Amino acid sequence: MTVAPSVVLWSDYVSPYAYVAKAWAYALAADYEIDLLWRPYTLDIASFQGSVEGRDAHHWRRVRYAYMDARRWANKQGLILRGPLKVYYARPANAGMLYAQTHGVFRSYNDLVFERFWRRELDPEDVEAVAAVLAEAGAPAGFASFLAGAGGTEHDRLRGEAEASGVFGVPTFVFDGELFWGGDRLGLLRERLDEKGVRRR
Repeated sequence: MTVAPSVVLWSDYVSPYAYVAKAWAYALAADYEIDLLWRPYTLDIASFQGSVEGRDAHHWRRVRYAYMDARRWANKQGLILRGPLKVYYARPANAGMLYAQTHGVFRSYNDLVFERFWRRELDPEDVEAVAAVLAEAGAPAGFASFLAGAGGTEHDRLRGEAEASGVFGVPTFVFDGELFWGGDRLGLLRERLDEKGVRRR
């Protein structure tokens, strides 16, 4: 039995670019005989972009552009993308991805969290709120214990693994050790899959 090649996708629910790349990632997995492995990479935004209070005018121009740019892609998909009310460290929501995968409800959870967060209807740092979304997606109770124990540990281990492999932002696709950062690089990834002889479905 032939094992399908793997593509790892590092993602974070509070990244607008990860949100608009979600449908493109689904399409990639539908088009190629690959195992698309979604993994959380929780961005510590304050550590590399500074606190909101400490940002200068140049930085704010970059931030405004980034949201304008992501919103253009969101509008093409009929998605609502409202700027977050604060800088989030979304470890609970991202660890929820692992819990959802464990219980076979990943796609439902993935869609719900992205949509709710970008409508400003979900606090990704709120463990009870994340647990409620997991329940809605069909996962059993027990997320808080998972996060406090093995799930939180695995989340942190994966974050270290991502950084060791060169990941610095999301969405990042990794195929055969090569990184493709951003949904706009999916064309290049598709070219690489074709070059490597990965079969289309």
